[in-house]
Amino acid sequence: MLEIESLRAGYGRLPVLFDIDLTVDQGEVLAIVGPNGAGKSTLLKCIIGVVTPTAGRVVFDGVRVTHEPPHLRVERGMALSPEGRRIFASLSVRENLLAGAARTPSDVVEGQLERIYALFPILEERTGQEAGSLSGGEQQMLAIGRALISAPKMLLIDEPSMGLAPLIVAGLYRTLGELAAEGIGIIVVDERSTEAISAADRVCVIEKGRIASLTASTGG
Repeated sequence: MLEIESLRAGYGRLPVLFDIDLTVDQGEVLAIVGPNGAGKSTLLKCIIGVVTPTAGRVVFDGVRVTHEPPHLRVERGMALSPEGRRIFASLSVRENLLAGAARTPSDVVEGQLERIYALFPILEERTGQEAGSLSGGEQQMLAIGRALISAPKMLLIDEPSMGLAPLIVAGLYRTLGELAAEGIGIIVVDERSTEAISAADRVCVIEKGRIASLTASTGG
């Protein structure tokens, strides 16, 4: 589903990623782990189109998307739940979810809302509540739900467990397993590597902008 070949990227004159080669299949969970500053988040930004690679290519569903803007990649079936959640605190839960659906047909949106509420029942209970009043775990559910509203084929998630209790994190990863079982490809970057590795099919370790290892997970 996703193919990354000889990818290089950076910020201005600062190189960050060097010759990254990766593939992610339909229904596969790939965990990307490594030290802070290794380039993990930059890789996700390259995949979704926020950062333009300086070399290499990104192919999604058989189409080369290396230089496409993010909104076109979302239309093709990618979605990102960013680091820090970035919810709209003054908007309601429902309004936050709908904010991710600007280019999604209304019939798809309604079906996805039902699916999101089934995955995260607490969001349905809080649907009219201001998002800023949610707990950290609920806000993370909302961030993932907002990414799911467009019915993606590929879900990118950056640091989903940041600041959350272990029980909440375990529940989030169970949900990711359900989504993968439905055929959604998932790439997750997480500083809590134990949980990410346990939930993954494969684990990619990035160090200093390069892939240090890429192996099957013993826990996925």
